[in-house]
Amino acid sequence: QVQLVESGGGLVQSGDFLRLSCTASGRAFGSSVMGWFRQVPGKEREFVARISSSGGITTYAISVKGRFTISRDNAKNTVYLQMASLKPEDTAVYYCAAGRLLTNAPSGYQYWGQGTQVTVSS
Repeated sequence: QVQLVESGGGLVQSGDFLRLSCTASGRAFGSSVMGWFRQVPGKEREFVARISSSGGITTYAISVKGRFTISRDNAKNTVYLQMASLKPEDTAVYYCAAGRLLTNAPSGYQYWGQGTQVTVSS
């Protein structure tokens, strides 16, 4: 079992920086693939980034590549999403997720946090 709690969301202006954190409870964090997803009302949950259990492999959605950075600290059971050059279209509820597979599909993740709202004003 893994329980996930996101934090760090908020209201920022276009071009600003924001860092999201996701802290996990349970022993499985260190062996889990961690992903960040986002969702806006009326749309499907969208893949943002993922990181392998060791942190050695990262993958990003095209829409955020070069602006967002995913990282993890297994000693702190925490995964981060650093978001730079934010745009209004980045506005969404951001979720972290834990799973076993290196996949971009939400169905590949077994555990989810409650989400944190990120709003980017123009």
